[in-house]
Amino acid sequence: MRFAVNRGSYAEHEGTGFSTGHHRASGIHAYYQDAKAVVDLNSCEITEGDFPRKQAKMLLAWTEIHHEELMADWDLASKGELPFKIEPLR
Repeated sequence: MRFAVNRGSYAEHEGTGFSTGHHRASGIHAYYQDAKAVVDLNSCEITEGDFPRKQAKMLLAWTEIHHEELMADWDLASKGELPFKIEPLR
């Protein structure tokens, strides 16, 4: 899976992706083949998009496992700073 950082304009950072410009809540954008999903980091739920069932389960499990790291990185991204790399989904 691929994640992308979105801070109002599009920029990519391999491993993690955060949406700070278009969404009020902290979230990540995830891409798998032609599917896209937005995961709310507060609820650890997919709030937009449609992922295949298996990949959605893996994405949400990864989000829960790395929740503290994701929140810390989202805080950095919201301040315009680069987030740290997080162990990718395998």
